Amino acid sequence: MALFRSRTATGAGVLATLLLVLIFGNQIFTEWVDRHSDGSTVWGFFLRMLAWPRWWISPRDDSGAAARELLANDLRALLLILFVALVLAIAAKTVAGGAGAVIIGWGALIFAAALAAFTTTFILANPTMLSALQGATGASGYGLWVGWIVGIAVAAGKKAD
Repeated sequence: MALFRSRTATGAGVLATLLLVLIFGNQIFTEWVDRHSDGSTVWGFFLRMLAWPRWWISPRDDSGAAARELLANDLRALLLILFVALVLAIAAKTVAGGAGAVIIGWGALIFAAALAAFTTTFILANPTMLSALQGATGASGYGLWVGWIVGIAVAAGKKAD
């Protein structure tokens, strides 16, 4: 029975992450946020955080750098979902539910975002270790401010026995 609950919690966390990426990371939403939000306001800051795992269908222009950016962004969004699934599959078994499940889900998104950003930085033109570390640092902010949504989904999945 515990295995079923951990799978439900993992599935709920992965589904929440997938929905966040699909809804707030798509090209239409991210371009709208870039044009219409002010990063110096709380609302603009949160909108820009939601749009972090950007993915696009086509590159912005025909340059090689744009194609690399497209590949890196799309791969980063996929790796984010994969890493959340891996962390939750391992860690969700150890928590009975409640606040512990929220923290596991929240932490999973922080870790997964940082690891996805770090990994995909090396696809971009002229990558450095410093740019990879800076990318991971910025991505962990996404997990910090958005991860509570995944945490709540994991806790709800733990209850769905």
